[in-house]
Amino acid sequence: MTGSTNLYSTIVAIALLTIAASASAATGDPLPASFRAALQRAQLPESAAAVVVAAIDGTGPIAIDWNGAAPMNPASTLKLVTTYAALNLLGPAFSWQTQVFANGALAGDVLAGDVAIRGGGDPKIVIEDLWLLAYRMRAYGIREIRGDVVLDKSLFARLDSDPDAFDGAGDRAYNVGPDALLINFKALAFHFVPDPSTNSARIVVIPQVAGMTGARVVSGLGGACGDWRGKLKADYSQPLAPQFRGGYPLACGERVWYLGAFDHEQYFAAVFRGLWESIGGTWRGNTRLGPVPATARLIAEHQSQPLALMVRDINKFSNNVMARHLLLTIGAQSDVGGPRPATPERGAAAVGAWLARVGLASPELVLENGAGLSRNARISADSMSRLLRHAYRSPVMPEFVSSLPITGVDGTMKDRPVARGAAHLKTGSLNDVRAIAGYVTARSGKTYVITCFLNHANADTHAAQNAQDELIDWIFANG
Repeated sequence: MTGSTNLYSTIVAIALLTIAASASAATGDPLPASFRAALQRAQLPESAAAVVVAAIDGTGPIAIDWNGAAPMNPASTLKLVTTYAALNLLGPAFSWQTQVFANGALAGDVLAGDVAIRGGGDPKIVIEDLWLLAYRMRAYGIREIRGDVVLDKSLFARLDSDPDAFDGAGDRAYNVGPDALLINFKALAFHFVPDPSTNSARIVVIPQVAGMTGARVVSGLGGACGDWRGKLKADYSQPLAPQFRGGYPLACGERVWYLGAFDHEQYFAAVFRGLWESIGGTWRGNTRLGPVPATARLIAEHQSQPLALMVRDINKFSNNVMARHLLLTIGAQSDVGGPRPATPERGAAAVGAWLARVGLASPELVLENGAGLSRNARISADSMSRLLRHAYRSPVMPEFVSSLPITGVDGTMKDRPVARGAAHLKTGSLNDVRAIAGYVTARSGKTYVITCFLNHANADTHAAQNAQDELIDWIFANG
């Protein structure tokens, strides 16, 4: 009898714990015990968290609304608002056009005049695309350009922002600003390739740029990899003449340092000249800003990938400049928010008007640049969750959900195996901010929306990330 009594007591205890786990959030107040404990380990007060969890179909054993109405900084999860609005306002098949014009007589293979290039705001013209445009110009018959290359960037307003203003790292690729004729994210990739036979590392710069000088080999260092960037003692103050006064730890293997130190016009001029000369072209002129002349004739055009593919790059890899382009493109295509050229304010006004039309008005929303790379951006966990539920029932749901990183599989969630393969979640982090938002399919098969914002001086720590992972695991196990 004692054994039966103990067994019965154990069963009852397990049942009560299960009910408690499910009911811990059903009241709309308490947070899961494992999440509370993780917050304590991260030295995060519960008041610094805003959490909303709800089943997609409105029914389920768990539901949380903790500080759901509080305006919070969402970091890069704000890209979910921008991309979902774009899929609806522009359509999944929307694409961007970049056009090349010739202005002048073509005598033989010599153009006695200018080439003009009109930027259409394409957020992802990579080097291969620019090479193809240059090749099309050569195929048209042009070998020598005796004038200038005129860059028409009038679609977007000139954003005279200081690239160092956000965090003092203006040369880092994530700080690259938008431009109506953005090329290759304005990035140079410095590849450091170890050569043990010479105790050195070769420096391979991609793409090739005209006029770059400086050493293409750096001394090798022994020991662990560690802070390999710091050990290089790099000086990029003159982007066409970078200096490396230190050495490269050979134990690192091949590493890449992405740099965005050029301004947009300088970058285009150096890269285009290098490409043009590599395919046999000649050009001794300059680049300058200006409109496409009325007398110019179209000779080549590049059409981007459709928006449905672009949003995957934006959300999977949290691409800031692409998200900023998307908000500007919404502004350029909209009749809301004032006259052209497009500005972030015009794009934000168009998004706000659309949210109101579809019943997702969020008075606390501060979209700013649309990327979440902002100290001023705000949205509540409740508003984000309402948007996610709306998206799951929308015609563009497949494109939207498939753009989110999959836990333990790809994107910014690749190295976080929590609920591996069972969640599509957008991440976000800034100093003092850690955020996550998206969908978790529980072990039961039921799908939940999750939004978790942490705003605190201790939020951008690994322990804070662990707390969010505890919450994801809890939903997966109990939902």
